[in-house]
Amino acid sequence: MFFSRFFKFMSQDMAIDLGTANTIVYVRGRGIVLNEPSVVAIETINGIRRPKAVGSDAKMMMGKTPDSIEAIRPLRDGVIADIEVAEIMIKHFIKKVHGQSRFPSFPEIVICVPSGSTSVERRAIRDAASNAGASQVHLILEPMAAAIGADMPVTEPVGSMVVDIGGGTTEVAVLSLRGLAYTTSVRVGGDKMDEAIVSYVRRNHNLLIGEATAERIKQEVGVARAPADGIGETIVIKGRDLVNGVPKEITINQGQLAEALAEPVGTIVEGVRIALENTAPELAADIVEQGIVLTGGGALLGALDEVLRDETGLPVTVAEDPLTCVALGTGRALEDPMYRGVLISA
Repeated sequence: MFFSRFFKFMSQDMAIDLGTANTIVYVRGRGIVLNEPSVVAIETINGIRRPKAVGSDAKMMMGKTPDSIEAIRPLRDGVIADIEVAEIMIKHFIKKVHGQSRFPSFPEIVICVPSGSTSVERRAIRDAASNAGASQVHLILEPMAAAIGADMPVTEPVGSMVVDIGGGTTEVAVLSLRGLAYTTSVRVGGDKMDEAIVSYVRRNHNLLIGEATAERIKQEVGVARAPADGIGETIVIKGRDLVNGVPKEITINQGQLAEALAEPVGTIVEGVRIALENTAPELAADIVEQGIVLTGGGALLGALDEVLRDETGLPVTVAEDPLTCVALGTGRALEDPMYRGVLISA
């Protein structure tokens, strides 16, 4: 008994929120121990590719690399687009979490996947984790993990709705009794918002900015609805003038950003409407009381909860810690036998 517990501890079983934008790792008994961008910098020398940097170090290189180095995001729309690079990233994070342990570690891993992912996409995620050194790999649907992390009553006969807005996808789900009564996955998230800001600035100001700049703008002053005065806060941004080809800076306001983000926000609202239209009457009655809970990094977009509240007429709240809800829920599914029934196979 002692040795089984000892090796169980040493195995450092983990739950991974393998996100399009960030990867968060939760270790059994320790909680969240790592939160880094899902980016790998690959250097090519004489036709041979090798990892140059992973995570935060790699993200700092995005848009600034020489020809021999490419900063790659191995996940797109919540699923693996480059399995080789994804394996490199997962291996790096597992090694980083384990540190300099003297004992070999073959952890059990639980990874979340989008509800709209195909069996092929799920198998790619399972294979990447297995090849990275996992002894067992379990999967959990993102909206279920988000709901567990947000302390929603997923095991009770009560209908509740979660909207998880990640980097690549927005997951809308109605949950009851450890299952998804209805779910839809909209391939719109933080990345599409960044792209919308880049396009707006280019179209209206003839200024070319990068993804990192667009992300910073969104995080600092992004809003889903224009302020009452139509202007709100302002921010100075720098980029390349497309007319003269020289560096330039301009000032944009929250009213302009709300206009830039209107399309992705509208798509998220439409996804919520479709889910509500397809919800069984008894569950819909519960949602009127329980309301809608927003999770994921996109939930932090200013006034998004207000827009959804006005469009649906339902109570809308943002989870206490929306950025880590999925990782916390995945971790609880790993640790708590009560949630083992929510895990799925590829």
